[in-house]
Amino acid sequence: MTTGAATSVSDIVDTAVAAGAFGTLVTAVKAAGLVEVLKSAGPFTVFAPTEEAFAKVPKETLSSLLRPENIEQLKAVLTYHVVPGKVLAADVLKLTEAKTVQGQSAKVSLVNGQPMIDAAKILKTDIICSNGVIHVIDSVILPK
Repeated sequence: MTTGAATSVSDIVDTAVAAGAFGTLVTAVKAAGLVEVLKSAGPFTVFAPTEEAFAKVPKETLSSLLRPENIEQLKAVLTYHVVPGKVLAADVLKLTEAKTVQGQSAKVSLVNGQPMIDAAKILKTDIICSNGVIHVIDSVILPK
């Protein structure tokens, strides 16, 4: 895990777009109609899956989630990656679980020195945005 010293004056959505590493996430956020929410004052903590993380999801599952008729399911998956408030890495590591915007809690743990949220490794932390913080993860996490 690396701690990002990066600070952005942009909001979470604009920061993710500018990073260039979150194309599928940004597409999904747009498809779910969550852009305005993640551009609002927040603050929010987003556990952002990389392109490699989305590549682990079967293509047919991802295609299905992006269909307009499955918007509620897509919203549930995406909001499971968002925690209300600005939770920096040092604070995340003090938690055993994080209550998500979706309503369920994701498990936070340290496995062989590697910080995890559910089964996803937290790869990079503390990308500070004007309305919260982004932590980069290596897998898409799913509500139970």
